[in-house]
Amino acid sequence: MRIELATGDITAEDVDVVVNAANSSLLGGGGVDGAIHRKGGPAILEECRALRASRYGRGLRVGQAVATTGGRLPARWVVHTVGPVFSADEDRSPLLRSCYANSLAIAAGLGARSVAFPLISSGVYRWPKDDAILQALTALQGEGTAVEVARLVLFDEQTRLLAERVRQAMPAADH
Repeated sequence: MRIELATGDITAEDVDVVVNAANSSLLGGGGVDGAIHRKGGPAILEECRALRASRYGRGLRVGQAVATTGGRLPARWVVHTVGPVFSADEDRSPLLRSCYANSLAIAAGLGARSVAFPLISSGVYRWPKDDAILQALTALQGEGTAVEVARLVLFDEQTRLLAERVRQAMPAADH
């Protein structure tokens, strides 16, 4: 799988799957979650409500992932995942990596060939960007999958440049 780094608006990505950094309610929120729900339209919220009424009555747990339609997004599907809140006292990095791994597995199960990821947990969940990038790249590099392209879509150019530096500092892999 090829891993790409990009700057931009994840809701505009022309890929099979866009990953949503959702909250556990699945009912929309701020940041990436709010943007995906706004641009994707009511079909996404409708499917999220149906998921809450059936399998996820208590919400989606941290690290899990589930798919819905992409609604009006260019992407056919949205895979929703809940990232962990950063803690300086507890290593939650396995949970963060599971967001990427589980989202990728759901995307592959849908037959997706291309997936765009946000930098999960790096906004209001306060995960330091350099480590969030490291966790994302580590998880994506470690996954064998039918997905051909995983694109990490970063909010600004400064973060993309940081991601390039983090990737270059990682042990040799398929950069």
